[in-house]
Amino acid sequence: MNTQHQSLLDALNACVAACENCASACLQEDDVKMMAPCIALDRDCADICALTARLLSRGSEHAWHLLRECAEICRLCGEECAKHAHAHCQACAAACRRCEEACRQGMTA
Repeated sequence: MNTQHQSLLDALNACVAACENCASACLQEDDVKMMAPCIALDRDCADICALTARLLSRGSEHAWHLLRECAEICRLCGEECAKHAHAHCQACAAACRRCEEACRQGMTA
């Protein structure tokens, strides 16, 4: 696997971890109902990033089909998390932005 693929895998896996952490932390916030959109996007983003990473790791041609959707969900999740001042949301937003960019670069490779 070349370094570009490794960089993409690193971004995908970091995004999974950040989204899972954010969703778990959001569930501990005082107003969980207000955090529901954030939690839902965190979960969707973690799932699509994990699936994309698994397919990419095994060399599946289908991984490349998922990159566009992965980038889109990362964008949406990052935008939602950026709305919240919580440190876990800000960290997640940053990881999502990095992953979105990595996915977009991967689409052109």
